[in-house]
Amino acid sequence: MLKQVEVSRRLFLKTSAVAGGGFALAISVPFAASANAEGATQELTAFVTIHPDNKVTIIGKNPEIGQGIKTMLPMLIAEELDADWDDVAIEQADTNAAKYGPQLAGGSFATPMNWIPMRQAGAAARAMLMGAAAQRWGVDISALATEPGRVVQPGTNRSATYGELASDAVLQPVPEPASLTLKDQADFRIIGRAIGGIDSPKIVRGEPIFGVDTQLPGMVYAAYERSPVFGARLVSANLEAAKAQPGVIDAFTVEGNGNATELVDGIAVIADNWWLANKARAALAPEWDNGEWESHSSASYAEAAREYWAQGNGEVFAEKGDVDAGFAEAAQVFEAEYHYPFLAHVPMEPMNCTALYNEDGSIEMWAPSQTPQGGQGSVANYLGVTPDKVTVHITRMGGGFGRRLNNDYMVQVAAIAKQMPGTPVQLIWSREDDVRSDFYRPAGWHKLRAGVDEAGKLTTWTDHFVSFDLGGGQFNPATMPADEFPAKYVDNLRFEQHMMRTAVPMGALRAPTSNAMAYVMQSFLDEVAHATGKDLPTLMLEITDGIEAEPMTMGFIGPQPGFSAPRLQAVTRKVLEMSPWGEEAPDGHAYGFGFYYSHMGYFAEVVEASLNAGNRPVVHNVWVAGDVGRQIINPFGALNQVNGAIIDGLGQAMQLAVEIDGGAAVQSNFHNYPLPRMPMTPDIHVEWVMSDNDPTGLGEPALPPVIPALTNALFALTGKRVRSLPIRPEMFA
Repeated sequence: MLKQVEVSRRLFLKTSAVAGGGFALAISVPFAASANAEGATQELTAFVTIHPDNKVTIIGKNPEIGQGIKTMLPMLIAEELDADWDDVAIEQADTNAAKYGPQLAGGSFATPMNWIPMRQAGAAARAMLMGAAAQRWGVDISALATEPGRVVQPGTNRSATYGELASDAVLQPVPEPASLTLKDQADFRIIGRAIGGIDSPKIVRGEPIFGVDTQLPGMVYAAYERSPVFGARLVSANLEAAKAQPGVIDAFTVEGNGNATELVDGIAVIADNWWLANKARAALAPEWDNGEWESHSSASYAEAAREYWAQGNGEVFAEKGDVDAGFAEAAQVFEAEYHYPFLAHVPMEPMNCTALYNEDGSIEMWAPSQTPQGGQGSVANYLGVTPDKVTVHITRMGGGFGRRLNNDYMVQVAAIAKQMPGTPVQLIWSREDDVRSDFYRPAGWHKLRAGVDEAGKLTTWTDHFVSFDLGGGQFNPATMPADEFPAKYVDNLRFEQHMMRTAVPMGALRAPTSNAMAYVMQSFLDEVAHATGKDLPTLMLEITDGIEAEPMTMGFIGPQPGFSAPRLQAVTRKVLEMSPWGEEAPDGHAYGFGFYYSHMGYFAEVVEASLNAGNRPVVHNVWVAGDVGRQIINPFGALNQVNGAIIDGLGQAMQLAVEIDGGAAVQSNFHNYPLPRMPMTPDIHVEWVMSDNDPTGLGEPALPPVIPALTNALFALTGKRVRSLPIRPEMFA
């Protein structure tokens, strides 16, 4: 875990000349990965280079998975630098914790982590360019100003481009970050401007920018056969039969290291091209020792959950008040059971990685990873070398959604390449590999009870939660927060849980935990609201009425605002204003509402839905009100993120589930794991509620509320509750 720091207080800068004359500004954000003493400049890295021809190169440090970070972070620097965006080029950084600090794509952290440091980097460069001009012209720096790409002296004809000043600017003292005055929001020219993705033209032209596009001289291709049963060990395989297949160069076994997040037992098949390598797997006829795990199934997990509910006495992880007395005194008590399934990530680009292992034990990798520094460490640990022996080039990813937070494919190709020193190896997973060897969104079961008093006020709330224990102290997305809404706002509360053993790999999927909890809690709250003669937004406003925002807390990225009931209320009122909520819906249609707070973002959403002739949901409109702070950095990217999250959430609700049978995933490709397609995409209407808070991330928080908004709309339409996902036609028969 990285240290928690206040990023605006410590920012190290230095400058250096570049070949041919020019200016490079270096910056380091000192998280644990780059915790240097002040002045330890050998660990700093250049983010900004200004060339004599006035072109500006800005380094994008974080991995790009389609969330727009390669465009957004440089926008922050360019804004405070007062650069001409048309003269800006952006280059992707390689993996280097000492130089760049954390490099990751996950948790919607990029914006809050970098909002101040990246702007300070640009502001420092601008100050140094102005200092160079002041010295050259013999005037006080206060007499100068900047225009895009140049320093000017208002009231005179004096003007110089950044490129003309660059060689002098490198000699200027680097200003202390605390001394810098950042731009007022009203003066932004680049921040707040809708800018297309920097790589979008290359994608449209089909240029090779993704991991799977990597091509190296003499490269061979690898496929990796592993057991379909999670937790199985390899007994034997017919390697000679595989080697006899057309185009096959070699085939050999790989022993796992006992850690499913890194390396499981398998057989590598190497060929001249990937199609031949993948086809040759059919000749392997492997034998696996499945152990106890082949008896596991989704059905057995569901039966165990029911047994736990009947047994009671789960581990209590949140409790206050007197639950028994609360229910005894309640005017009404409501009960319901909810379930959601395992989900796969299925990004369009399957897992892949290219590696070149050298005789000296070093390795060079081209990796589409959301956590390349984590992959670097895992590979180094597996090979028994120090991380500096592992060079990781970050490639663009064709989606990730949390799957590429795990780097098992990096360790797999490292294990293969080690057997072939000097030969570049590209490992590519088939779509079947990708679906059946995922780190799934966990399934879960909830048995809920709620009590209300004579006035309809919610007084008592319990949940017996059943899910899975990953063990080993690793991040477990199969958990439930102890303060899950409405826990803080009821007098009597008890959350208890039973956690089952499993070998099914689990991991973070876009808005982890939240994508499940929003469905359960907002659906059950809708049940309570309906039974007490209210609608859900009215109940939400009543529960949080008069509640002040919580104080700052220390989180993963440092101090951050606590939960704010006023922000909840603001987005709720906004979406009711935007949408036709309260009006009569068109014939055969109905509206549903959902709210959720996750990743520091507040989103309230209204869905308009109907059923087709086959009793399948049709979503016509989704209205979205979001609060992610006072500034939308790139409106184009922000809208893309919200639209994508809505479509993702609707797909999860309506048609996606991974079933486990015989210890293996039943689903294998798009024919039985059907992702959302264009015809099912609704009209999506997005508006922002600006609040006096620093901007936060947008990759995830718009997704969770759309699922309960849809299920609540279907109840309003049919009178039947959706208490298990995905939604099936027989629920409305």
